[in-house]
Amino acid sequence: MTETTSATTDPVEVWITGIGLATSLGEGLDANWEALNAGRINVDEKGFAPYVVHPWAPVSLDTQIPKKGDQRQMEAWQRIGTYAAGLALDSAGLKGNKEILSRMDMIVAAGGGERDISVDTAVLNAEAKGNFSPGFLNERLMSDLRPTLFLAQLSNLLAGNIAIVHGVCGTSRTFMGEEVAAVDAARIALARIAGGQSDIALVGGSHNGERKDLLVLYEFGDYNLKNSFAPVWARQEHSGFALGSAGAFLVIESKAHALARGAKPFARLTSVVADRAKRREPGAVTAALDKLWSSVGTHGGRTAIITGATGAEPVTSEERAFLEKHREIPVRASGTRFGHTMETQFALGLALAALSISRGALFPSGDSTGVEIEMKDAPTQIVVVGAGHYRGEGMALVEAVK
Repeated sequence: MTETTSATTDPVEVWITGIGLATSLGEGLDANWEALNAGRINVDEKGFAPYVVHPWAPVSLDTQIPKKGDQRQMEAWQRIGTYAAGLALDSAGLKGNKEILSRMDMIVAAGGGERDISVDTAVLNAEAKGNFSPGFLNERLMSDLRPTLFLAQLSNLLAGNIAIVHGVCGTSRTFMGEEVAAVDAARIALARIAGGQSDIALVGGSHNGERKDLLVLYEFGDYNLKNSFAPVWARQEHSGFALGSAGAFLVIESKAHALARGAKPFARLTSVVADRAKRREPGAVTAALDKLWSSVGTHGGRTAIITGATGAEPVTSEERAFLEKHREIPVRASGTRFGHTMETQFALGLALAALSISRGALFPSGDSTGVEIEMKDAPTQIVVVGAGHYRGEGMALVEAVK
């Protein structure tokens, strides 16, 4: 059943007033926008061969996570997210505003924590060599794993670290569930503000794609892109996603709240809808996306689509069948430029949509198959599409503020 975000009476207009991007293309809005327009793609085909990944661009962590102790106790995915959250707060003009930060909601999309590869390798090698005496595993876990690793594996620790480092101390929610987690994070945040339950929220997620344990996990499902990079739409013969490292956070707030503090919007977040197709039935994803398109609330205007299409099959072909029905609308696949960032992919799409609207242009195509057409005029509305590699579908409508 499709769930639609809407207020029952007198809905509140919700603005995106802050964007934080720390991706494989760079840190901040200007760096990412410049890289998109220059057609740059940061991809590594050798470091994790045969798997293709989009590595995180180097940053100075001290600028957003000043305490070395905080940095040390986080795993990479938490550092990426905490850093991007700080950029979003800076973008919204909220850094250090204790009054607003103390009541700001936080809704995070997060995956599981990172493994200690060296410990895992030692345990597996010992078993392979027959050195696996009774109690061996417990002994190794007790002596080899540092205590902070267990904390680093908790999904809600990203929100905890953002609270510690940046002082965001209102209500906190963490969603798990791969790509659709970010859809629900945005959907709930919008619903709370539109329904008058909240004035302002920090929404987003982070992903570290440079993890051997994740690559092994997804290889079991034959999801990884191997050997050489290709744009998302050019992977039908060699399907798969190239994992990406990225943090994407947005500050969203009611129009009244933004005006009261003198904040300017990047764009308006109008609606977020979600579904879960019965994927054992061929064509189910296409049908689900058709239904979401009818629910998201598009109207006449200069429309574009930004999709988090994965490149994995069969979901990418089913999404492509949906897009063929809207052939006149320019499409951009974020996975071509940034890789697939799982829980972060939908938030990344929202950020790119708001950024494109605020800059008065859709960034150039990175496609070679003809799926993506150019857009000469400034978009007035962008639909963000997210179809998970395994389950879950979602859409959002981002519009220019009139």
